[in-house]
Amino acid sequence: MASPEEMAASMIANMPEKTGKPLEDWLKVVSASGLQKHGEIVKMLKTDHGMTHGFANLVAHSALKSAASTTDESSDDLVAAQYAGGKADLKPIYDAIIAYVSTLGGDVDIAPKKSSVSLRRSKQFALVTPATKTRIDLGINNKGREPEGRLEASKNAMCSHMIKLTTVAEFDDEVKAWVKEAYQNA
Repeated sequence: MASPEEMAASMIANMPEKTGKPLEDWLKVVSASGLQKHGEIVKMLKTDHGMTHGFANLVAHSALKSAASTTDESSDDLVAAQYAGGKADLKPIYDAIIAYVSTLGGDVDIAPKKSSVSLRRSKQFALVTPATKTRIDLGINNKGREPEGRLEASKNAMCSHMIKLTTVAEFDDEVKAWVKEAYQNA
């Protein structure tokens, strides 16, 4: 099976034939639109340009990655900004989550964004978001698993379930098992 990078490269190579323009031209369309959010970009490309979801998603990711690479913010800076000020007390919870997922395998990709950190393998399996000054929302993808107790159904389309964490102690063996299951299914 092809790696995600190989699949993206294949889509980029086929983009002119399938969409009428190469990636570089689509990036200019996105830039000219002024849109900054992934979902808005995907919607615009699908609605205004008739692009399929897969190609629209790839262009949106490429556009946002290009925009991020033109800033001076490193991954560490993005994480530091998330846990600055009133959310500083949440950083130990984040650190515990990252320390644990780093033990799951060498293929874990930790990808900080402006307001969250995506944890991926071949696909995203978790999302760490400092939701309030007192709580981290740990979203996980465990499709097919019924919500139970602290494992709530997620309202975020990027995750199937949500666990609300207010202390490091709440990131316990039960939560780690759910995260490990999501990792294994990714």
